[in-house]
This record gives sequence, C-alpha cells and structure tokens, in this order.
Amino acid sequence: MKHRAVKRRSVVLGIGATAGVAAAGGFALSAQASGESGGSGAKASGASGALAFDKDAYTELTTTITDAAGDEHEVKYHFYKAITYVTKPVDEKYQSLNVSVPVEIDGKAVNATGAPILLANSVGGYMPSSVAEATGVGGGEMTGGPGGGAAGGASASASPSTSASASSGNGSGSGGVQSGGNAMVNAQGEMVNLGKLALVTGYVVVEPGARGRTLVDSDGTYYGTAPAAIVDLKAAVRYVRANKGRIPGNTDRIVSSGTSAGGALSALLGASGDSPLYDKYLKELGAADASDAVFASGDWCPITDLEHADMAYEWNWGANKLSSGSPVDRTVSKELSTAFADYQASLKLRAKGFGTVTARNLDEYLVKTYLEPSATKYLAALSDSARATYLAANTFITWSGGKATFSWADFLTHVGARKKDTPAFDAFDLSSGENNLFGTGTTKARHFTLYSLRHEGSASARLPGDLPGKLDLMNPMHFIAKRNPARSKHWWIRVGTKDSDTSLTVVGNLALSLENLGDDVDAFMYWDGAHGSNEDPADFMAWIAKVTGYKKRSAK
Repeated sequence: MKHRAVKRRSVVLGIGATAGVAAAGGFALSAQASGESGGSGAKASGASGALAFDKDAYTELTTTITDAAGDEHEVKYHFYKAITYVTKPVDEKYQSLNVSVPVEIDGKAVNATGAPILLANSVGGYMPSSVAEATGVGGGEMTGGPGGGAAGGASASASPSTSASASSGNGSGSGGVQSGGNAMVNAQGEMVNLGKLALVTGYVVVEPGARGRTLVDSDGTYYGTAPAAIVDLKAAVRYVRANKGRIPGNTDRIVSSGTSAGGALSALLGASGDSPLYDKYLKELGAADASDAVFASGDWCPITDLEHADMAYEWNWGANKLSSGSPVDRTVSKELSTAFADYQASLKLRAKGFGTVTARNLDEYLVKTYLEPSATKYLAALSDSARATYLAANTFITWSGGKATFSWADFLTHVGARKKDTPAFDAFDLSSGENNLFGTGTTKARHFTLYSLRHEGSASARLPGDLPGKLDLMNPMHFIAKRNPARSKHWWIRVGTKDSDTSLTVVGNLALSLENLGDDVDAFMYWDGAHGSNEDPADFMAWIAKVTGYKKRSAK
C-alpha cells in the first residue's frame, strides 16, 4: 500500500490512560475537533466541538482491492483514523471509528458526496472490536482475548474452518469461521471484507469499534457487557448523522452490516432506531444529539433472540448428535424444544400458503421457503457431471424438473453434527459467551433464562431485576413486535444451511416478522454454507444501490 500524507489534524494514536472505568492499560485516541459549532442532521444542536468531523484530517492512501468478481482495482481514498465518537468515552480504543472515502478508482475520479454509507461493524462473539490499529479500510478487528464456551472466543484473524471444508458430496465450498466479525467466507473459501468491497464500489465506509463482553478493568469490573456494544454502535451512527454536510456520503442512507454477533447487532440497529430505551446510556457517553436510525440492515448468521435461542436451537438441531457422535441430554433437549412451540405460537406470524406459522408447520415453511430453493439454485449452477456426482452422494434429494425436493428429517441428517451442546447459549455451567455478555459489575457471567437458572438452582428462582430490560435492549424481535416506526425498512438477511452456530429459525422468524410488517426483505440461505458464509457479496453491493436509490456521480 502506498501512503501520501496530506493535511491532517489530531489523528495520531497515543498511548496513555483512557477516560473513565477503563483507565488501566488502554489507548488514548485523540478525537478530531475542528472547533466549529452547529451543523445539520441532528435532532437538536448537532455536532460541535469534539464531535465535529474534520474533513481535512485524513491520510490519502492508495491500495489494490479485488472486487467480488475477482477483478483487481487500484483505489485512492481518504482515510480518517480513530475518531472518538462520544465526548465521554469509557475506553477510546473501542469507542472510535474509521472513515474511508473513495476519490479515485482505476484512475477515474469519484464523487462520493451522495454515496451510501456502509457502517461495517467487526463484532464477533459479542467480544470487543477496535479500529485503533487499522492502517486502512477493512482493518477493524475483534479483540478482547478468549471468551467462554458457546459463542466462541476466536481471534480477529479467524480463518476458514478445516472441518467445514467442502467435498464433492458434502457442500458448496463455503468454509466456516469461528465467531464472525470481519471473517466472512465466499463459496470458494476465500475471505470477504465488506468494507473493502463497498469502497471499491464507490461507497463511503464507516468502521466503528465497540466495547464487548470480555473487557474488564483493574478493579475486576466488566465494562463491555450488555448493552454496551449496541449503545456504542448507536453512538457511532449518531456521530455520522450529526455531521451531515461535513462527513462525506449521504448520512440519510446509512446501511449497517455485520456477521454472527455482529449480524445480531446490525439487525438490532435496524430494528431499534431512535428507541428512547437507550437514551440514558447514550447520554452517559456524551453521544451526539442526532438520530441513530439506519436506512437498511445487512445481517449474516445473526446470533440473536437470545432469551429464546436455547429453545430454538433444540427445536432445530435437537435430533442431531455432537461431533463426538454422542447425543445431547434428551430430557433437556425435549423440554426446550417443547417450550419453543409456545414461543413460536406467541409470535403469530403468517406466511402465504402456510397460514399461521407454528412449531407444527415451521419445518415445512423453512424447507419450502428457503431450503429447497437454496438447494435448487446450488444444483442448477453445477455442470451436469458435477450435479450427478453431488446427487449420487446425497440421495435424499429428489431432482426433477430442475427443482430439488426433500424432507426436513433428511435435511437434518445431511447437516450432520450439531456445533453446540445443550443448552447452546445459556450454559448450565455459565461457560458460554452469552453468559459473559449478561455479566454485570465484577460478576463475569450470569444465567439469563429461567430454564437454566432454575435447572441449576431453586425451582422458584427469579432472574435479577435488570435482566429482562437488558434482554430487550439486545433483541431486535422486541422492537419489531413493538412496530418501531423508526426501524429500517430494507433488510438483507443471510445464513448458511449448515450453520449450527445458530438455528435457522432465527433467520426465518426475523425475516417473516419483518415481512409481516410490510418491510422490504431479501432473505436467503446458502446451501451447505457454514457459519460466516457470504456467497453473494456483489449482489449485496448492488442491493445497496437499489434500495438507497444511488446513482454514481462523476467528479467535478
């Protein structure tokens, strides 16, 4: 990468004590401040002082980016590094963002003034993410060290899983990743970085850092547990919106993206726009007085709806054994699966041709709406010989008239080993990442479902009083049920059919609940795709242009 320094102010990283509770061992990042006041786009006074974006404080970089079609392009862009997006940060290493603005692609000038803004978070496993060490676009990473159990604890450089690699009879070639973040994998097993793809497409890219569950200060206090991550991402959106007219790009056309826990947070950003439930948290941080609603939401394999996730997982994967070949506790699995039926009925979702979607017909709904179309698309794209080889190895599929058909039970057998034991998320021994997510103070981990709490203690035990509210703050389904008027109206939702890091019902219910509200939903499941699959990134870039109404402008 070539670097040419231009005018820059207050963009240098410094080592020192951070503000607030995270003082020990943190990075102090100098916020950009132009000293201007006022500005448009905010609900009240807009950005001023430390929250005013300095449009001149960038480094001009030139790099080569390979697009989704495999073609290389030379991209010149302005890189704004480590901007602290709140006035009272707890830890600036995480509460800062980077902005990348294309100015020239393959020697042709780009005018990004009205371009959509991709807000690409790199959260995985609900762990902290930071852009502080990034040297260019796409450099956000998961940090925070290893976590517990179910949600992972992968490093930022998570690589495709060898256990998820493809064979002629066992998949499309999409490997898995440990916890998401920026680690996404296409059908060829190659890494996908949406920030880079957006930049080479001509969009403005904002990459926010966020606190996460593993952060702990010198006193042993956990300062990144729920709802810190979503509060930080909302504060980042508010910073961008408050700097309308200063920050390049169309601040009314912000599109969020994320994978795994980051996908859940992206969905949550989309569903909870401008909810007053977060106001006190945002005020404590000194967030900009602006809207935190995003225009569209891109969500890959979202690990969400956590208070019902154990139930959903057992309904979906309960019949499948662990990779060791051992079955899970059948009593626990059956109890959770039975409880899911009540939850599914409570959603009162309806689908054309199915009526009300309950636990009794949810399997058929998933097969007909997602799984068979996915297998059909995959098989139709193969050569005749490759298709014959795949069908010979997967005789449960009937291929007739150019369409694939099969049963839910046979599909489960095809998927094979489930990724997680039971309960998948609220572990009895408090070892899961989600247990850590709902820790508080110096308590690292807590139960967040009555089922696990009472299984390990008294049958009359009650959840701590703060947990129901925190569960709502972390769940997009809560805001969808409330028909939040400021939610995104455009949704791109994806998951791999072999992704047993989560349950397919999460995507099915999320998409259907939004469709029932009349939103524009593009949902699809990648056939034989594992966790972190992203097999149509070019289509996502085109979708952004379509839903935002963006047409490229030539530079003056």
